[in-house]
Amino acid sequence: MAIGKTGPVNELFAAAIRRFDEENCRDPNRENGQPRERLYAERLTNWVRKLCPTASEPLRLAARCQHICRWESPRENYPATRAGYLKWRADLKKFHAEKSSQILREVGYDEATLHRVQALNLKQNFPADPEVRVLEDALCLVFLEFQFTPLAAKSDDEKMVNAVRKSWEKMTEAARAEALKLPFGEREKMLIARALSGK
Repeated sequence: MAIGKTGPVNELFAAAIRRFDEENCRDPNRENGQPRERLYAERLTNWVRKLCPTASEPLRLAARCQHICRWESPRENYPATRAGYLKWRADLKKFHAEKSSQILREVGYDEATLHRVQALNLKQNFPADPEVRVLEDALCLVFLEFQFTPLAAKSDDEKMVNAVRKSWEKMTEAARAEALKLPFGEREKMLIARALSGK
């Protein structure tokens, strides 16, 4: 049994993480030379660990499989409308939940753990559930640290200000403090200042 920062890492956990990573390594899309969803899972895991060093096993599992195999259901397969976007998001949640549960069941996890990981990934009982809040904070911080600047480069100011506001509303004060430490460029700082000022 290996010892990690969050305590003992059992064989089931190690096997599940390995399987999640193997699946995400099949992503044909690349970022920094790595499969995009594998990299995303690692970034999300790192933020969960930073925000909650004592994160439970289900929370750590949920972080690693949040977007598992997302490329298999591209946005382009749905109508380019608000309704199409919402249907895509709803179908993705179901897809991720089923895929991760299948893997967890195959490696030997009990149904209680499967259901807890699903509840976390589906962000059920948000914001009352503190672990769901950690996961949501981590998701927002991954967006702000790694996706905000590339998106801002091809989007207008209003869209980005709105995106920041939506993220900020969901984040805890601890996560907001972490966000303000990120090394944003001048335009990104301006957009965030606008979003937080309400202008």
